[in-house]
Amino acid sequence: MSLAGLRLAVTLLTAVPLPGGRREGIAAPDRRTVAVAMYLAPLVGLALGGVAAAVLIGCRAGHTGALLASVLAIGVLAALTRGLHLDGLADTADGLGSRLPAGPALTVMKRSDIGPFGVVTLVLILLVQVSALAQAERIGRGPLGIVVAAVGARLAITVACRRGSRSARPSGLGALVAGTVHPVAAVALALVILAGAAALSPIYAASVAAGLACSVLLTALAARRFGGITGDVLGAAAELATTACLLVTAIS
Repeated sequence: MSLAGLRLAVTLLTAVPLPGGRREGIAAPDRRTVAVAMYLAPLVGLALGGVAAAVLIGCRAGHTGALLASVLAIGVLAALTRGLHLDGLADTADGLGSRLPAGPALTVMKRSDIGPFGVVTLVLILLVQVSALAQAERIGRGPLGIVVAAVGARLAITVACRRGSRSARPSGLGALVAGTVHPVAAVALALVILAGAAALSPIYAASVAAGLACSVLLTALAARRFGGITGDVLGAAAELATTACLLVTAIS
C-alpha cells in the first residue's frame, strides 16, 4: 500500500489534515499515487462511517431518539468532509438544471453561489438521508447502515474514475482523478464490498448495489452533458449513493 496514496485519499475525501497531502504540496501527485488514492476511497468511507456509527450508538446511550441521532450522524459526515460532497451535489444540480451547453453549464457550476436547483436538491437530499437513517435506526440498522452507506458512497467515486472516464475541464479534481482506476480493479473492488455487505445482511448488499447504480447513472448523465466528470460530479455521485443506500436500508 502506498502511504502517499493513503495520505492523498484522506486529504482529498476528508477534512483531516495530513502531512504530504495534495493541498500542502506544489506539484500534483503522479497518476499511480492518484490511482492508489482512488482504490483506497472505500477504506476512507469505512473510517468516516465508523465515526458516524459511533455518534448513533452514543445517542442511543443518551436516549436522544432516532431523529436527533440521525441529524447528528449526517451532520458529522458533512463536517468530516467539509461539506464538499454536498457542495458538489448542489453545483451539479445547478449545472444540469440550467439546460445550458457544456461550457456555460460548467461556468454555472464554478460560481460560489448556489442557485435554486442546487438549494432544492440539497434540502431534499438531506431530508431524505436523515429520514431514512432515522427509520433504519428505529429498526436496528442505523450504525451498520451508515457505515455501509459511507463505504458505498466512496466506492461510487472509485467507479466513476475508471479508465475511459474523461475530465470536463483541463484542470481541477476531475482532471486529476479521471481515468486512473483500472476497470477490472473497479469491478473486483465492487464485488468484494458487495460480498462483505451481503455477509452482514442481504439488505446491505442491496443498498450498495442501489447506490452504485444511481451514481453510475448520474455520472453517465453528467459526462454526456458536460463532456466529462468534475470534482462536483464526484461529490454528487457520493451523496446520491449515500441517499440510495440509506433508503434501501430503511426498508423494513
